Amino acid sequence: MLFPKKVKHRKWQTGRKSETRLASMKETRGTTVAFGSYGLKATTLARVRSNQIEAARKAMSRQLGKTGKYWIRVFPDRPFTAKPNEVGMGKGKGDPQGFCAEVKPGKIVFEVDNVPADIAREALRKAGTKLPVKTKIVER
Repeated sequence: MLFPKKVKHRKWQTGRKSETRLASMKETRGTTVAFGSYGLKATTLARVRSNQIEAARKAMSRQLGKTGKYWIRVFPDRPFTAKPNEVGMGKGKGDPQGFCAEVKPGKIVFEVDNVPADIAREALRKAGTKLPVKTKIVER
């Protein structure tokens, strides 16, 4: 699974959850297909954990075979924490559990090349089912 080699801060703050602010959040970087011929674009906002990215990568690589090439355009660099089960409120923040990537609408998550269009679309469709965001397939 993906995770950073080193982090400056062990725990991050959660961030704002205002619905009006979240609705206006659109991605400005990484919104076009840059490396491959087909891409998987996020249409909703979510935090994608590293194990979800890995599950999508495995599903996609099985479909592509040996000739297909793919790129992962997101990296999980944000730590998330969780408290153990059946622990009361208070007593501080939970321990770091893993890493996630914040994916905003418009972000290209995966790209595919060197395969026919129908195989590329099927591989990206399968990868999209493993992610907690709604996605659509785009062409270069």
